[in-house]
Amino acid sequence: MSDNELGTFLRTCREAVTPAEVGLPTGPRRRTPGLRRSEVATLAGVSVEYLARLEQGRDRHPSPQVMGALADALRLSVAERFHLRRLEKETSGDPCCPTASEPSRSVRPTVRALIDRMEPTPAVLFNRLGDVLAYTSGYERIVGPIGLLDGERPNLVRYLFTDERARAAYPEWERIADEQVASLRAGSMLTDPHAEGFADELTVLAGAPFADRMTAVPRLPRHSGVESLTHPEAGALRLSYETLALPDADGQRLVVHLPADEASSAALDRLNGRKPGGLRAVTG
Repeated sequence: MSDNELGTFLRTCREAVTPAEVGLPTGPRRRTPGLRRSEVATLAGVSVEYLARLEQGRDRHPSPQVMGALADALRLSVAERFHLRRLEKETSGDPCCPTASEPSRSVRPTVRALIDRMEPTPAVLFNRLGDVLAYTSGYERIVGPIGLLDGERPNLVRYLFTDERARAAYPEWERIADEQVASLRAGSMLTDPHAEGFADELTVLAGAPFADRMTAVPRLPRHSGVESLTHPEAGALRLSYETLALPDADGQRLVVHLPADEASSAALDRLNGRKPGGLRAVTG
């Protein structure tokens, strides 16, 4: 991962805001995507030189007041503000930032009970690296036939980039791959040796499709949306998903899938029926 994630994130946000959004005129000779550096500096009340140092990674200790002013100028959402603050604290070496621990593979009993109660809804629990920790039988019936659960320690990111079946299973593979790399980057601290080791592994195994996404401009992952999947038995499925972050420091997240249309609903009924099943937990 880049050692200037904060600066890159600020520049990306600046280029995503149009002059009209902040009440500035759009001239015919404008070449810069989004806002010019000078425009953001004026809106935030900082110097152009200081903003340049932040974006280039030459200043790693901005004050909370400056971060707040830049967030206002860039019209950041609440999620983007949290991400900006996390990047600032990690970049500055804030002693309050926790040391990255090894990604947990344990599942709390209450979380196991929650997932079990969700049957036959397709639901799966991931840790911050994308390791599959637990899932319902409804999820197993969807992704088992495409190979996602193969092996002792199934991992969604590794499957997407190293299993040739993934591109056939996901018609929108490019978008899904973008989302999972964004989730990997957003869920791990900049100095997380476990995430770095995992990224190094996939860079060797998957090459450019993964490496290019890891070095691209960072973005925040989406926590809800619709995914398309081609199932060997049920055919084309469109599944809505919601991502629920668990209240702990390890970055575990529960992803729940629901049919996005009547055809997908009927296909899931054929796969799952309406009989509650049992929780499938990954050991290892």
